[in-house]
Amino acid sequence: MSNGDIFVGEVIGTAILILFGAGVCAAVTLRYSKARASGWVVIAFGWGFGVLAGAYTAAPLSGGQLNPAVTLGIAVDTGKWGKVWLYLLGQLVGAMLGAVLAYLVYLAQFQANVRQPGADGDAAEEPTPTLGIFSTIPEIRNPVANLITEIIATMALVLPVLAFGLTKGLGESGTLVLIVSLLVVGIGLSLGGPTGYAINPARDLGPRIVHTLLPIPNKGTSDWGYAWIPVVGPLVGGVLAGLLYHLAF
Repeated sequence: MSNGDIFVGEVIGTAILILFGAGVCAAVTLRYSKARASGWVVIAFGWGFGVLAGAYTAAPLSGGQLNPAVTLGIAVDTGKWGKVWLYLLGQLVGAMLGAVLAYLVYLAQFQANVRQPGADGDAAEEPTPTLGIFSTIPEIRNPVANLITEIIATMALVLPVLAFGLTKGLGESGTLVLIVSLLVVGIGLSLGGPTGYAINPARDLGPRIVHTLLPIPNKGTSDWGYAWIPVVGPLVGGVLAGLLYHLAF
């Protein structure tokens, strides 16, 4: 794979991933969305389908890693570090691009995210917080517990992804990406409750940067004090999964 193919593939694939993922979060969260309040299961499947679409699209160009934690896990196992920086750069740029595209899809809903007057003496409805559309927010803010959650959840992603590579039939049949997508859905349903399962540093950092920069009405804080956890946790989890895979398999 050429450097250009790797960069373009990761940008496009990660942009599609975030478009779907941030898109489903916007659909469930924002006022005047037809999918508003449809719940966690919808979010988990939306992210899974984002992985499916993004990885299949990027696979011919870059292999469709789309996640710095996966990239590091592969590098730790194989010892090939020369193009890691290129994958990471493409993933971050793609994540930012995907967040902007999701914002544009829901532009009218973001613009309508203002205080709504109450009816018949009811209290006014406050604007919907928007950071959770772009990045993760812990349900209980506990840095140690949140970091542990992200490390374990990322290991639960990267270790199976590496092991799936041993099953040649998955790659030959073209179903490998489908299985990984279902794995992401499973992680969201089972392990996503505490922190929102970033499990991907680019997925959290890129959209958080975009949230900071975009002119979103009533957007509130981008919570940079928490932002290191969904970056460091998945990176540590990816490295540990790569080491474990290298030693055990």
